[in-house]
Amino acid sequence: MDDRSSISELATVCEALGNSVRLRILKKLCEREWYVYELAKELGISRQLIYLHIRKLEKAGLVEGEIRFDPSDPRAKKFYRARKFRIVVDNETLRRIEEE
Repeated sequence: MDDRSSISELATVCEALGNSVRLRILKKLCEREWYVYELAKELGISRQLIYLHIRKLEKAGLVEGEIRFDPSDPRAKKFYRARKFRIVVDNETLRRIEEE
């Protein structure tokens, strides 16, 4: 978050971080890149639910994905990783944040 962030951008980030499952996913993605199937197995959560949570994290700008092709596997796989971020919300940040 920077000084030019809007209230709605801050709300999107807070909403993404306000769920324990998304925080567990983000923690794993901060450690290394994961393919959804592996992440679902590791966390004991369905792939559909992982995709739902990852979409929220992507919308907030916290994670990104990359499609990769492996010559030994005919299927494309999308790997996800955490983007570099630093979030500070304090009185000064809130005073400077842009209204919509």
